Amino acid sequence: MSADVAYTLVFEPNEASKYSINDFKNLLEKGTVEKKIEAMKQILITMLNSDPMPGLLMHIIRYIMPSRDKELKKLLYFYWEICPKLEADGKLKHEMILVCNAIQHDLQHPNEYIRGSTLRFLSKLKEPELLEPLVPSCRQCLEHRHAYVRKNAVFAIYSIYKVSEHLIPDAPELISEFLTVESDATCKRNAFVCLGQLDREASLRYIQSQPVQLLDPLIQLAFIEFIRKDAVIATDLKPQYLSIISILLDSSHNEVVYEAATTLSVLSNSQVAISSAASKFIDLAIKEPDNNVKLIALERVNEIHEKNEGMLDDMTLDILRVLSAPSMDVRKKAIDITLSLVSSKNVDDTVKLLKKELLKTNNSNEEKLSEYRQLLISAIHSCAIKFHEVAASVVDLLLDFIGELNTGAAADVIVFVKQVVEKFPDLRSDIIERLVASLKIVKSGKVYRGSLWIIGEYCIDEKDIQTAWKTIRASIGEIPILESERRNNGEELQEEGGEEEVSTNGEKQTNGRSGPKILADGTYATENALNETKKLTDATTASNVSKTPLRALILEGDFYLASVLSSTLVKLVLRLSKVSTKKELLNALKAEAMLMMVSILRVGESQYAKKKIDEDSAERIFSCVRFLSEDEKDESLIDEAFLEDTKKAFKKQLEVQAKKEKEQQLASLHTKAEQVDDAIKFRQLPSKDQPVDVDDQDLTLAAGSSGKKEDLSSRLKKITQLTGFSDPVYAEAYVKSHQFVVTLDVLLVNQTTDTLRNLTVEFATLGDLKVVDKPTSHNIGPHGFHRVSTTIKVTSADTGVIFGNIVYDGQHADESTIVILSDVHVDIMDYINPATCSEAQFRKMWNEFEWENKISVKSNLPTLKAYLDDLLEGTNMNNLTPGAIIGEDCKFLSANLYSKSSFGEDALANLCIEQSANGIVGHVRIRSKGQGLALSLGDKVAAIARKNNKAIVGHV
Repeated sequence: MSADVAYTLVFEPNEASKYSINDFKNLLEKGTVEKKIEAMKQILITMLNSDPMPGLLMHIIRYIMPSRDKELKKLLYFYWEICPKLEADGKLKHEMILVCNAIQHDLQHPNEYIRGSTLRFLSKLKEPELLEPLVPSCRQCLEHRHAYVRKNAVFAIYSIYKVSEHLIPDAPELISEFLTVESDATCKRNAFVCLGQLDREASLRYIQSQPVQLLDPLIQLAFIEFIRKDAVIATDLKPQYLSIISILLDSSHNEVVYEAATTLSVLSNSQVAISSAASKFIDLAIKEPDNNVKLIALERVNEIHEKNEGMLDDMTLDILRVLSAPSMDVRKKAIDITLSLVSSKNVDDTVKLLKKELLKTNNSNEEKLSEYRQLLISAIHSCAIKFHEVAASVVDLLLDFIGELNTGAAADVIVFVKQVVEKFPDLRSDIIERLVASLKIVKSGKVYRGSLWIIGEYCIDEKDIQTAWKTIRASIGEIPILESERRNNGEELQEEGGEEEVSTNGEKQTNGRSGPKILADGTYATENALNETKKLTDATTASNVSKTPLRALILEGDFYLASVLSSTLVKLVLRLSKVSTKKELLNALKAEAMLMMVSILRVGESQYAKKKIDEDSAERIFSCVRFLSEDEKDESLIDEAFLEDTKKAFKKQLEVQAKKEKEQQLASLHTKAEQVDDAIKFRQLPSKDQPVDVDDQDLTLAAGSSGKKEDLSSRLKKITQLTGFSDPVYAEAYVKSHQFVVTLDVLLVNQTTDTLRNLTVEFATLGDLKVVDKPTSHNIGPHGFHRVSTTIKVTSADTGVIFGNIVYDGQHADESTIVILSDVHVDIMDYINPATCSEAQFRKMWNEFEWENKISVKSNLPTLKAYLDDLLEGTNMNNLTPGAIIGEDCKFLSANLYSKSSFGEDALANLCIEQSANGIVGHVRIRSKGQGLALSLGDKVAAIARKNNKAIVGHV
């Protein structure tokens, strides 16, 4: 809300349709109103493209100015705004006298809307000679009966005063008197905004004379804006300003409350002021129905916390009230802010409230219930990992939910339990006992695998081992599994009347055909072996429903779980041998474990499993059987592999994760920290001519200016040669990428001894690029230089190509010479930034994205890590695989990479390479939601391979 004027932008939709000046004159003179409107639009577009067309001025005065059509009058004012009004010597054109007369008539027009629009036009004029005769009419408009005229008259008088003070020397007094007698809220607001720019003392007197809490919201907002700017200069008035802002905090209008809270957080750093401002933002986030407003208010709370750490720690429960909002984005934002505020003082209350929210999800029917549960579990997880005192109660709660959660949320619970049992050894026994008891309600194979790994790694006591063994044994059910399944399914088939026969090994088998059956119409029918197989499958599926979870998962074909189960059984036997001297018990468990494993292998080859056991799982289970059957042979190696290496790898993974989090905290600390030798800037000490305004700083940051000087030597890397040295015109372009636009700064050199007339550079694009403006025509003298620039809009991170040509007039009027320009490829790396996501998010996106680009890798680099480093640098991707796991001497490397574009597009990559005798070989798989990004990144990967595989000349 300021007195700055707004300007109208007109875009040329079709560059091909152009008119000459004579065509325009004919349309203006003889055309209908519709034709004149179209002609005026084309004239405006042409003039905005740097062709002033001064020859049309009199035609527009003669044929357009007298028209009463509203649209034509509107276009006419646009024309007056941009047309040249001065002669070459700087004097006003004589034709402008007619224009001034017409404007004066409009200022006295009986229609209030014509008067108001004319007054708005006056705010854009900058010529004192043209404004001088219009001043009396503007002063009269201040007393007009209609508020629309008066509110625009205030801005017109203010803008005239800013152009030349001598035209209205009493403008501040005039606006002050108008403010005193005016009753319309909008007019008073406009008048106060202008008065604040012209006369600070008068503005202060007006504020002091008004009952602030009873004013219209528009005027209250104008007061807040004035206070925010003036408080930077007048520090002695800050107590009075804080008092006024505190009153406005209790306004019934949310816009006023938001601006008042923002100003309060800027003016004061006291605990009371910061808490009051944050409390109002939280109330806005709760009460406002618009999700965007909720997010903005929460972002303000986050900014206050970052600037004043420790002051909002008591408001975590208030922030969590925002969880009542249905939007997942709002909930996530509230939880993120809360987690940054959690301390040992408030962690208990925070976790209790999060538990309460998690319990509420049992009786909820929301659309994104599973996602919300996962969000709450992740928040509880973070609190419990940081604070030991809540870990035990949190684990109990989450394990109670493990059977009801979806796979993703339950897997998060298991990951959390892994970290807790590793980080807090004193809680291991209770957590293991609780986890073992929860196995009976687990439904997901992924969750069961994680649970078995925890049991195998952290069941150390004999009592815990025996309890876990009994639970696993009960969950598998009757063994051998194959015999049990055959018997159960055979009985069910017998009940349906199928015939059986006994094979040579004594097993029951069903015949390929059953006996004849009578249908409803009295005819005979037979069932073939296909139907019998279908019955067998249906019977198997029906029986699986009533089976224990582990047995049902194995019969469903989850043999990866079976291999983890085998490894867990080996670990339990090995750990029991360390703590127990009961040889009979140990031998019995070994025999039972081998029986379970062999039973799984046999059923995996049978028809009772939904799919055959895969080779890797079968080999793993065979290995486990062999390890148990070998008596004290390579016992130390087996102990090290099963009991030490896996736990070491997990510890290293946790250490890398903790190190990464610590580095992020230190990085954020360093960005906020200031060096001891930095100059201290006192806001209270700037000169009055150059006050520091908070809004101006925000606008500067929003425009992308960081205040750092550009390294001019870096420009040389982005200069592209467009033509050859032997061409009549040499051209090169400096390509600069901003956030959503590409700017081409083109240098043109005339290499001939002739003057090149009407030289134009024309650009076109391929891909998601669009030329916004077009360079104008120019004449370049012999061996002369000229610079032109053009802006190209970018809408995605796909590969884009800019091409074009240079056109100039030849020796004859009907001839033209064309020089073709080289293509300019937009570097997508300017729009792709490294990003971070969790393993679960990576896997989810990997499964959802449909576009994949697979690139084969063949490189001569010495190590795999060197290739990975080159790939990360060349693609601007982030390595999600912990760096400590990647050694310099490894022969095989698999890593997940992730990046995000400026347009919100996700790019995933999986690198899988190995060191062979012929160098590094393998492949890179890239996935994204759109095809263009996958192809563009694939081109970058291929370019890296070409760069590293330069041919070496052995002999000539």
